[in-house]
Amino acid sequence: MPPTHLAMAREIEQFRRQFEQMSLDADALVVPLSDEQFTWQPSPVTWSVAHCIEHLNTTARLYLPQLDEAIAGAIRKGTYGEGPFSYNVFGRFFTATMEPPARFRMTTPRQFQPPVVRGRAEVMAAFRAYQVQFVDRLRQANGLDLARAKVRSPVYSWLRFSLGSGFELMLAHERRHLWQARNVVANPQFPK
Repeated sequence: MPPTHLAMAREIEQFRRQFEQMSLDADALVVPLSDEQFTWQPSPVTWSVAHCIEHLNTTARLYLPQLDEAIAGAIRKGTYGEGPFSYNVFGRFFTATMEPPARFRMTTPRQFQPPVVRGRAEVMAAFRAYQVQFVDRLRQANGLDLARAKVRSPVYSWLRFSLGSGFELMLAHERRHLWQARNVVANPQFPK
């Protein structure tokens, strides 16, 4: 039975704060940059700050419908629960591999490759909008059993995580690529 209280569950509230912090962190990184700095690449095969953020936008665009499906399915099935929740080893491991600093180099699946870079204002507006959409999904997931509700990968349909692990994975992924973008800015050849 769905909970009748309106307060956000502890895990949901922690995730919400982290998604909101991602917007602040991305703005703090990008606002001081010129357009040239935003799109500068250390090498032709290395991502720019713009590529890193566009990759996060692409990931969000593909992942949000999966969250919608997971939340709707959990509501239909009555998969409610109160935390704190414990997530399985696989979800925790996969999330840990995403956390910065990157310990493993991963090939980005074709679907998640950043598109041709748009203007800085458009890229950042999209990023902030996706953070708001993640927070909206958190509100929708409030009261669900975040350990039992499942979300599918948008690329590998056989790959499923608990809903809570799915949110953790998105946050770790965002932290990873903002870390990557900071490394671009810290590159000695970065335009001044």
